[in-house]
Amino acid sequence: MKIGVSVSIDVTKIDKDRLFKGQKGVYLDLTTFIDTESVDKYDNHGFISQSTTKEEREQGIRAPILGNCKVFFKSEGDRQYDQQQATGENMQRPHEGNPQDDDFIPF
Repeated sequence: MKIGVSVSIDVTKIDKDRLFKGQKGVYLDLTTFIDTESVDKYDNHGFISQSTTKEEREQGIRAPILGNCKVFFKSEGDRQYDQQQATGENMQRPHEGNPQDDDFIPF
């Protein structure tokens, strides 16, 4: 099965201490849990949070939830479901501001 997932996060909630430098840039590990069979009251199928280490999970430390995700496409064998076609929604949203501007990203 293939699924298409739309992800939206609030970058102001990112714990900057969890950012790390890699060979080709600065990275942030994220975790998501998706339930394709149910949705919340906002039609989301899951959430996104910053990843935690095994030790942190054992200590009960939970990273903040940064945002949500929606399944907009899934295929099961020959059957395909496209939420945009089914609901007439356009999943893309216009961005406010220019992501290239320093003021757009709050860190």
